[in-house]
Amino acid sequence: MVTLAASGEPVPLTALSRWYLYAIHGYFCEVMFTAAWEFVVNCNWKFPGVTSVWALFIYGTCILIVERMYLKLRGRSPVLLRCIIYTLWTYLWEFGTGLLLRQFNACPWDYSEFRYNFMGLITAEYAVPWFCASFIVERFVIRKTLRLRFYEGPEDVGCFKYGVFPVTGSPQLWRAESYSASQMKCCHPVVF
Repeated sequence: MVTLAASGEPVPLTALSRWYLYAIHGYFCEVMFTAAWEFVVNCNWKFPGVTSVWALFIYGTCILIVERMYLKLRGRSPVLLRCIIYTLWTYLWEFGTGLLLRQFNACPWDYSEFRYNFMGLITAEYAVPWFCASFIVERFVIRKTLRLRFYEGPEDVGCFKYGVFPVTGSPQLWRAESYSASQMKCCHPVVF
């Protein structure tokens, strides 16, 4: 349970909450990437995206560690260098988790058919996609996730009961004109 500051202000998400968001993001991107890959390589209009449940743990943990790197490196190094570091970390993480999972015959990927693979666990052909993914993860996923706030109070029930939700970056309420003042007083804007 997240506890609020004494002033009742919203608090940042916990590390577990952020890990969950990163895991879902990575899982979704994996499915979308494999669907796009299937279309480009085999012209398959079904777009069958695939992944493994292991991807949740792999991406969630990897991106949480990249978040820590971002917090240490921002202001100290340019974004290009940071993304190179993230890409190298991603290769190291993919290799390490793949090697561990392979010990249990559970590694869901095999890059053996790629020309520049190493042990079938990583491949240089993915350097540009991993670099681009690192940029997107830092600029959009991590930075936005770190700005999310959790608010819990006795008035939350009323906000959801009446369908009034805060609009990001503005104290205005969604469809505020269709609710009375007493129904809307519970809603506090949370700036993202």
